[in-house]
Amino acid sequence: MVSVSMETAEQTEQRLRREIAQADLVVQDGVWCFEEFPADQPPVLTAQTLAVVRDRESWSRLVPLTQEDDGVERFGIFSFHFDDHVDNSGFVGWLATHLKAELGTGVFVVCGSNRARGGIYDYWGCPIDLLGQAVAVVRRLRDS
Repeated sequence: MVSVSMETAEQTEQRLRREIAQADLVVQDGVWCFEEFPADQPPVLTAQTLAVVRDRESWSRLVPLTQEDDGVERFGIFSFHFDDHVDNSGFVGWLATHLKAELGTGVFVVCGSNRARGGIYDYWGCPIDLLGQAVAVVRRLRDS
């Protein structure tokens, strides 16, 4: 169940710093990209597929980059799994704001749920050239 906190900005900052420190952080190996498919041709899921989303016109599958293609954006990926019953409301906006302020870049986030592992998890993507810096920001937030 999604939690909604009624708190001050300072309380939110303190809570989310606790939550990021306790979350399971994983930095995915390799370079990642989105592959696109027409809406009437859903992509095949593989063991390497991290996410699949769609709009009215196409499917988009997040997978490791397997061939050099100058037209494809390249991303680094890191993820968080949160413990069960954790109030991580506001986490995505909070961390995205920190990353934008410190790195000057936006991110994308794909969220999912795994009830057997406690609930919500997030995959975060940023330009591959900024992955090391993004992870350093995350680690500083986890340590503070």
